[in-house]
Amino acid sequence: MDRSQKTDAVAQLNAVFNEVGVVVVTRNLGLSVAQSTDLRSKMREAGASYKVAKNRLAKLALKETQYEGLEEYLSGPTALAWSVDPVAAAKAAVDFAKSNEKLEIVGGSMGGQLLDEAGIKALASMPSLDELRGTLVGLVNAPATKIARVVNEPAAKLARVFGAFGAKEAA
Repeated sequence: MDRSQKTDAVAQLNAVFNEVGVVVVTRNLGLSVAQSTDLRSKMREAGASYKVAKNRLAKLALKETQYEGLEEYLSGPTALAWSVDPVAAAKAAVDFAKSNEKLEIVGGSMGGQLLDEAGIKALASMPSLDELRGTLVGLVNAPATKIARVVNEPAAKLARVFGAFGAKEAA
């Protein structure tokens, strides 16, 4: 990698760090190419990205961003996962690490808040942004359904009463 490529790589990572909601640092302990490809596809499905970056370049890209504290986690064979949704990258990384012992969660950051391994696992246990939206829509929709049921119920009771009188007189 020549100097201009390194400069471009640092600029791209810096732009990413200025846009995302969470960054997770993982340690690669010998993932095969197939396992790494599987991890990247799971990240994409979750709406996250995964990249192996040189630690020195990643440290340069972290400067003047809200993720500057991550520098302490960047040693050894590390990779970065990130997403705009604060839960997606953490959830995908933790789920993959559960089934594959060659990927270790080192730590991460959500905004300016530095998180250790336990913090990332706690973040991964939270519902995603889409799940929260679905829950809110359900909560907003429930009162309308109950109001419609309450308004229709007296008419239904009246119809049952008339039906009972009709059946009584026919008998």
